[in-house]
Amino acid sequence: MKEMIETIAKALVDKPEEVEVKEIKGENTSVLELKVAKDDVGKVIGKGGKNAQAIRTLLMAISGKKNRRYTLEILD
Repeated sequence: MKEMIETIAKALVDKPEEVEVKEIKGENTSVLELKVAKDDVGKVIGKGGKNAQAIRTLLMAISGKKNRRYTLEILD
């Protein structure tokens, strides 16, 4: 999961070397914290949050197959 989010984020931003994904695991839920360069935050979120929502939709679809819930936090 972590690698997938990292790959998607690197494709969206201008500074892919600054993309970091950190996974915090709980019992049934994992939180993926995405950190990008300050200038690239808007590109990851997208107009009206469409990019962020699309990434979260992918996470939800994959979550069902892995029997684990994933959430995405985009950090500034």
